[in-house]
Amino acid sequence: MTNSTTTIEPVGAAPAPQAVGWRWAPHWVLAFVILWPAPGYAEGVMVLGALVAIVLLLRARFRGGSALLSAPAWALTSVLFCAYWLPQLISAIDSVDVGRALREALVDLRYLPFLWLVASAVADRRGRRITLGGLAIILAVWTIDGLVEVFFGTSPLFFGIDQLKHLISHRPMCTPEQVAMADRLGGVLGPCNLKLGIVLASLSPFALYAAGRRFGAAGWVVASAAIGVVLLFAGSRASWLTYALVLLFSGWRLLGWKRLLAVFVAGAAVAVVVALVSPQVRERVERTAMGLSADQSGVDTALSGRTRIWGAALCMVREHPINGVGARGFREAFPDCDPRPGQLAEWGEGPAYHAHQIVLEVASETGLIGVLLWLAGLALAWRAWRYATPAARERARPTMLALAVTVFPLNTHLAFYSTFWGGFTLLLSALYAGSLLAREEPAPPGHDAVR
Repeated sequence: MTNSTTTIEPVGAAPAPQAVGWRWAPHWVLAFVILWPAPGYAEGVMVLGALVAIVLLLRARFRGGSALLSAPAWALTSVLFCAYWLPQLISAIDSVDVGRALREALVDLRYLPFLWLVASAVADRRGRRITLGGLAIILAVWTIDGLVEVFFGTSPLFFGIDQLKHLISHRPMCTPEQVAMADRLGGVLGPCNLKLGIVLASLSPFALYAAGRRFGAAGWVVASAAIGVVLLFAGSRASWLTYALVLLFSGWRLLGWKRLLAVFVAGAAVAVVVALVSPQVRERVERTAMGLSADQSGVDTALSGRTRIWGAALCMVREHPINGVGARGFREAFPDCDPRPGQLAEWGEGPAYHAHQIVLEVASETGLIGVLLWLAGLALAWRAWRYATPAARERARPTMLALAVTVFPLNTHLAFYSTFWGGFTLLLSALYAGSLLAREEPAPPGHDAVR
């Protein structure tokens, strides 16, 4: 898939009339990300953006699409959405909860116009500068906020959000019980939404590539160290692996193997020191060490009950091989497939909510049909990368790496069919499609063509 059919617009030419209404798209995308600490408002921004995108397309009667996205970008964005959404729809046919599954599938149609909006936000040089630069700034602010919490025990950003919530609704963002149960740093997302680690790890390519371009190797090292410290306190072990992959693939071209190896050695030394002074980090390190035990119960404890969950997921695959138990139907199907019914699980009371692993989630909830559709989407995304020009690959490298580490199969994951992580993953897929297959533009004098 190439962008050879796109139109090259003259430098300084006025934007096409159909494109004028879309020039706010980068700001809309950034607003969506900034509002993640308040999920309801973020969801509202996403839905409103999708509705506005539909209105603009209807006003233009779906003409002049090349002024917004190249034809390959329209195609890849839509195909990646279908690879995510069609398994959800097909799995609803005989889901364990048909009504809920169909409702969720219909509601998730709102993602498609929003993905077109996201892809259009990075379809030209101006949009990429605002969107990707804005994401780097957001990551920098969240990292600094996390460092403040590491040293002083309070996130200034979350404190401000919590005070604002008090003024509006006279209720805190988190209950005292949630605050007491928090076992890691919450940062801007707070102690009742402990996803800061995995969010920072998956989005870190935007900050690291920006630091490397602007400040060279020294900037990359400083940025990677700052994010790494926050991840030690905020991250799950899954986010540590995600971040290690980001460092590996973003650092080797900039630093070379020898200096990159020195970075990993220094990082390991810092992790050991932090584990000595932080009970929470030490507990996660000790759990990981338990995984070296040959005893099955020790492995399950090290993985926080994941082996039990994965056993249940394999049972669901055997019982429902064609189209699974239904997207988000894992919790209802879990009791019948629990390999150790009646025993208290590592996570406490109640069923597991999802498979905690992307391959098992897709296979158990959407079956063989879902696996094939996801693989088809992956193949088309890879084909687009393979046949893209070097300049296109360079401008899309941060988005490609962020998406790749998020869906890396040899890791544990959040639920990809949940509202938050599903929207997060689709956002990255649209950024990837829009930046890789962006409209070709002649570089302005004195500027690098890949920016």
